[in-house]
Amino acid sequence: MAVLAYSLGKREINQYFSIKNAKLLSLVAVILLTVVHSATRYYGGGDTCDWLLSSGRFLGNSVWQPYGCMMHKYKSIEAKTCLNNKRIAFIGDSRIRQLFYAFIKIINPDTKEDGNKHENIPFADRESSVNVDFLWYAEVNNSMKEQVTAWVERPFNKPDVIIIGAATWSIKLHSGSSETLLQYKANLTSIAAPLEKLTEHSEVYWVLQDPVYEELLSENRKMITNEQIDQYNAAAVSALNNSKRNSKARVKFLEASRQAAMETVTQSVDGLHLPESTRNVGAMVLMNSICNKILKPIDGSCCQSVPPLSILQKLAAGLFLTAGICFLVLHALGYSKHRKCRPVSDVESGEEKKPPIAAVPLNLKEALLSACKMGLIMLYFYLCDRADIFMKEQKFYTHSTFFIPLIYIFVLGIFYNENSKEAKLLNREQTDEWKGWMQLVILIYHISGASAFIPVYMHVRVLVAAYLFQTGYGHFSFFWLKGDFGLYRVCQVLFRLNFLVVVLCLVMDRPYQFYYFVPLVTFWFVVIYATMAMWPQILQIKANGNRFWHLALLLKLLGLLVFICFFAYSQEFFESVFSVWPISKLFELQGSIHEWWFRWKLDRFAVIHGMLFAFVYLVLQKFQILSEGKGEPIFSNRISNCLLFISVVSFITYSIWASSCKNKTECNEMHPYISVVQILAFVLIRNIPGYARSLYSSFFAWFGKISLELFICQYHIWLAADTKGILVLIPGNPSLNIIFSTFIFVCVAHEISQITNDLAQVAIPKENGALIKRMLAAVVFFGLVLFLSKSRQAGY
Repeated sequence: MAVLAYSLGKREINQYFSIKNAKLLSLVAVILLTVVHSATRYYGGGDTCDWLLSSGRFLGNSVWQPYGCMMHKYKSIEAKTCLNNKRIAFIGDSRIRQLFYAFIKIINPDTKEDGNKHENIPFADRESSVNVDFLWYAEVNNSMKEQVTAWVERPFNKPDVIIIGAATWSIKLHSGSSETLLQYKANLTSIAAPLEKLTEHSEVYWVLQDPVYEELLSENRKMITNEQIDQYNAAAVSALNNSKRNSKARVKFLEASRQAAMETVTQSVDGLHLPESTRNVGAMVLMNSICNKILKPIDGSCCQSVPPLSILQKLAAGLFLTAGICFLVLHALGYSKHRKCRPVSDVESGEEKKPPIAAVPLNLKEALLSACKMGLIMLYFYLCDRADIFMKEQKFYTHSTFFIPLIYIFVLGIFYNENSKEAKLLNREQTDEWKGWMQLVILIYHISGASAFIPVYMHVRVLVAAYLFQTGYGHFSFFWLKGDFGLYRVCQVLFRLNFLVVVLCLVMDRPYQFYYFVPLVTFWFVVIYATMAMWPQILQIKANGNRFWHLALLLKLLGLLVFICFFAYSQEFFESVFSVWPISKLFELQGSIHEWWFRWKLDRFAVIHGMLFAFVYLVLQKFQILSEGKGEPIFSNRISNCLLFISVVSFITYSIWASSCKNKTECNEMHPYISVVQILAFVLIRNIPGYARSLYSSFFAWFGKISLELFICQYHIWLAADTKGILVLIPGNPSLNIIFSTFIFVCVAHEISQITNDLAQVAIPKENGALIKRMLAAVVFFGLVLFLSKSRQAGY
């Protein structure tokens, strides 16, 4: 009865919530969210600099998250580069002095707070010619006005950045009297005009007063209350920027440190001066406000304007626009439309699932429609991660943000379990399931920032190695069994692997290596193809006639292993090979192939492990040593139990080792040699028992079929700032935001998978003559892209 209810429940869900309906809902959601965010930016004030300076919240105990944008954590070298040949002045009391020290410690972390109290304190960095001065002016009075006016009258001596603020001394010296507040307003009004004049050529920040912890204040400071501070802050806001002489002149208010202080003021030593964490927030906010527009860090979206369109982005827009116009013309002319069947391919593992009926090739109109859909999707990518319509936030890792979603998805995966169509080892449903749950774990790993936790990082490294293991297993099996080394097969795999990434490279203006996983699997596919296709071509049909060919194939794999080891242990040779133009354009990132070297070396043995496993399995299968019937263990009971025990112990042993890792670099050195232990252990645990081999999770398998698209799309429409942050569609509600963004993200990935399959039929014809013409056209197109890219770099 329970099984019947379970089956009916799944049927009801699938009946009313199909992927087609989900995509329609996601389209409506995207349109509404884009309209709402655009209107909010236009009418409600969308300056991310204002957001940075005015509000935010703590993630955990020490990470500050500005409202709606990402704050970069500046290092000393970056600060010196940004502030090169600049003069900065801090003017105020002891609280401003604290902010001054926090700021110069970003420039030089070794700076000590040994300046005399109530006196001016100079700071200079000779290496970068940065000058930062603290000027002691405890009250807003004539002395402060004279200093500001002197800068206006002698502009050659004025600072490039001025940070100013004071109030607590006025409250303290005059016992918080109302007359003093009125005088404070009058003095601010008189100083407002020269300050606004300075903003024409300098950046001026007025620091709003932080709260105090009244219980800890000494007797001579008891009159400094939070009520008084609020009144003085209100006076500053009303007095400054009230001039109509220059509408563009504007003194900026630094309020973020005040917001941070509200949460940390109880940690104050004397009730007045703030703890170091709060001072650091104010200093880093200032650094981001000053430097983000200069250095443009990818993880510092605050205070950055939308970059101008590159020549390649304009080219991509032109191509999509042309496709749209052509489609509308054909539609207006009543061009016929054929039904088609979309085949589902697994290009990562080399398997291909044939449709139940022959696929009807797309006509021109259908191909143009697919291109138009892709263009609209790319527009969404651009709006999410290049335009400034949607907000972005920083990642922050906690154990709960990683493990709780992990439990959720595995509960769902268990709920959607079904009988597999076949009980072979690593059958199609099982490999889809494997890729699916691994991809979901990797997605949670990325959005939660779990790379900061080394045990999780090491286990996820095994998942990436397992993807490459499947690549070796699947492509080897295909070539060994079918012997299809034709140009059509190669182009199909390369197109389906690379189509989305090539389009993103143009639209998002990023190098090919930026999407590192696709270059990795593409490279290894080419290596597998070359290994199997080169003389002598050894296939199963040939090896069945003479077992000597089994040994010959093992020698081939040994040659591949030597090739890998030679590349791995000779970095100079590796760099010399991949630094040759135009190959370097495929593997360089920021002018260096170091990232490619790191990624390639980290999982260099995973593919050959997969190939060797496939060879052993297929030979054992051919000689009928394995028992692959439904419900039967794959070996005899005694051998199966022994292997199962060894696999469980090996799996747990690796997890214990990974969990004890203290240093990423050292553990990464061991990873290529031992990651196969946990991969093989998982494969055996999953396949030795017959009942385990006969079941699979359709939930995980569904995600496995679009795993490549999920991995790539996450860069820009689920994460943000090129994976450094998180896309915010629903501000103020992280849980609801994740639900909405994930729903849209998955629907987009699924649609891209179908578009890729559709366009592959058009781009890769089966006739060799037509295929060669398409390849020549592709060479011309990529040659044009390389030429435009090189011209742009020369222009820079």
